[in-house]
Amino acid sequence: MIRRASCILLILVLIVSLTGCWSRHELNELAIAVGAGVDKKGDKYRLSIQVVDPGEVASKRGGTAASPVTLFTAEAETIFEAARKMTRTAPRKIYFSHLRMFVIDEALAKEGIGPVLDFLSRDHEFRTDFYIVVTKGSKAEEVLKIMTPLEDIPSNKLYFSLESSEKNWSPSLTVTLDELIQNFTLKGKQPVLTGLMITGNKKLGKTKRNIENIETYSRLQYSGLAAFKGDKLQGWLNDNQSRGYNYILGLVQGSVGHVPCDGEGKVVTEIIRTKTNMKGRIHQGQPAIDISVNIEGNVAEVSCRDLDLTKQSTLTEIEKKSEQKIKGFIESVIGKMQKEFKVDIFGFGEAIRRAHPAAWKSMKEDWEERYFPELPVTIKVDFKIRRLGTVSNSFLNELEE
Repeated sequence: MIRRASCILLILVLIVSLTGCWSRHELNELAIAVGAGVDKKGDKYRLSIQVVDPGEVASKRGGTAASPVTLFTAEAETIFEAARKMTRTAPRKIYFSHLRMFVIDEALAKEGIGPVLDFLSRDHEFRTDFYIVVTKGSKAEEVLKIMTPLEDIPSNKLYFSLESSEKNWSPSLTVTLDELIQNFTLKGKQPVLTGLMITGNKKLGKTKRNIENIETYSRLQYSGLAAFKGDKLQGWLNDNQSRGYNYILGLVQGSVGHVPCDGEGKVVTEIIRTKTNMKGRIHQGQPAIDISVNIEGNVAEVSCRDLDLTKQSTLTEIEKKSEQKIKGFIESVIGKMQKEFKVDIFGFGEAIRRAHPAAWKSMKEDWEERYFPELPVTIKVDFKIRRLGTVSNSFLNELEE
């Protein structure tokens, strides 16, 4: 009986000592940020925050003409000061834990994004699962003002479009805060970020009219990859070079490509699976890289006449042409990095470090200036066609001239 009473007393003491949710935030006291961007204006940072209007999101479609999001901006000498300065116009405290996209201005990226990343990684309200992109030919603030169809919240559109593009169209790449900082700290690999541009009429893109018609006046579109050296933007890769980069790193989940027929027309293939093996080695005292890319694909479209897909020789020819085309993408991006930018975005130095750590110690300080520009890279691409689709030969073969 005494033991039971002691247990009850202990439980009561523990209950009294509980403090509850000391750090709780009431939803009606917060402004939920879903997108953010930073520009450089003179010697100050201009921070833009895209905030959800919960009343408009919850309301039925057609019941209001108001935008589901609003944009708050502020300027200060530091990003954190700009965020706090925003309280002069925002009626609620801005809450960053549900952030989807962070957009960095191209001009700021050329100066250096180190202070931006320090702010994002240091503030406890930022999670690390949002995506970071760089504007191309536009300000971050302009990007966050564009109204988007299908997705009411523009930052959600950017988030889902980037994931879909990475999965189905290989020139794009999702990069989170943790991944970006990790690439900054590696000695043998430089970071990249996906580019984001505005197409069409920017002025009309900021209005409700942009989503009231079948064809929008302006769109947000991902375009190529931005190559960095340290925290500074060095330049851009076009779509084919961006594809080559993703093939080198084994990041292509799915894509589409075509090769010409001997006569007129093209054969389109859908890439369904890739695997890349990158190895570093030392040959006669000098570093070298071997890249092997294995690709599987299906025939997706045929516009050629007199092409017999039932013959193995025909499939072999298509495979060889596809291998040469993809190898060209890889050679193009490597050549641009070695000759023009002199930036190792591929992790070739990291591959040498893994294979020969002792040799890497003597190379790492001069890697990009001395070794990387002249680094020999052997590329082998193996493309295999797995399926022809629901038909073998095209009905075009049966059409009379």
